[in-house]
Amino acid sequence: MSYLQHPVSDDRPVRVGLIGAGWIGKFHAESVAHRIPGARLEAIADPALPAVEALAGRLGVRKISTDPSDVMNDPDIDAVLIAAPARFHSDLIAAAARAGKDVFCEKPGGRTIEELDGALDAADAAGVIVQFGFNRRYANDFAAARKLIDDGAVGVPQLLRSLTRDPGTAAGLAAPERIAPGTIFLETLIHDFDTLNWLNPGAVPVRVHAVADALVAPERKAGGLLDTAVVTVTYSNGAIAVAEANFNALYGYDVRGEVFGSAGMVTAGGPQASSATSYTAAGIASSTVRLNVDLFHDAYTAELAHFVDAVKARRGNQAAPGTPGPGGTDARNALAVALAAIRSNETGLPVEVSSIAELRAAEPALHAVGQGE
Repeated sequence: MSYLQHPVSDDRPVRVGLIGAGWIGKFHAESVAHRIPGARLEAIADPALPAVEALAGRLGVRKISTDPSDVMNDPDIDAVLIAAPARFHSDLIAAAARAGKDVFCEKPGGRTIEELDGALDAADAAGVIVQFGFNRRYANDFAAARKLIDDGAVGVPQLLRSLTRDPGTAAGLAAPERIAPGTIFLETLIHDFDTLNWLNPGAVPVRVHAVADALVAPERKAGGLLDTAVVTVTYSNGAIAVAEANFNALYGYDVRGEVFGSAGMVTAGGPQASSATSYTAAGIASSTVRLNVDLFHDAYTAELAHFVDAVKARRGNQAAPGTPGPGGTDARNALAVALAAIRSNETGLPVEVSSIAELRAAEPALHAVGQGE
């Protein structure tokens, strides 16, 4: 019998092992160490030892390694937080599951449906929790928009829109040579695809048409870098959605969503740091957010807090609190759209999502989980 099947006191913190000490891994580590009372950062693993040493030293973590298996095999660890590059996601999820660890994994969870399905099958066989990092579901405004949709405020959804515009730099992209081909679909727009799926409850994506190019850094196109994209998604309920992305919004980090329907419209998001606006002789102005960890600071924290609560409930043999966080079906549906978009952009033709994967029924909705909810 695995360790997590034994009921223990809910008062004991969930001991988390982090795999991946890069940009988002560092932020998640800080959240576990300082912002989530029910969790404790037990260990950090990353092939880059200096990064691990620096992060562990700053957060007071004693256990460090360059080998993820050390985290998987540590009996003192309850859950694994995967913030490694996408190409490692599926293997790490499966390894953590086989070790009896609950898993929080950043998006996309895998690069192909086959990879992701293998990881999800391992998690199902082990009976562990797997939650994916679709943070917009935990942002106050997006959560409120979903609740309005559930309450009938828009009627039947007809048009949807989601966009992600990363700030980039004044010179173009920051270190574009480090951005893998397909990133705009698999790691940027994957958030928009999940958001559109989530804001159109009860429907599944059926057809995708994508156009993408290298407009910010055209010299990188030969190497496979695409920095600008527009994707149209048609849903089973007839709704038509548009997702767009660009890697160089000089005015700030801009993430927005919109659902228009038979009874009205809801919107969420925007680049403004606050609602404070100045009106002067120079014009009308407001400050904007420049980093994802600032725009979604509370949402990143809330998604991990929800995961920790679910782990604590599971090990205490209780039902997980509230509705589940974004799980395997959600990750699979978003990935299917991303893969269809890649194929569509390559061929110039619309792609039926069923040619990528037969989509499963959507999992229960999650809304009203942001700060103050």
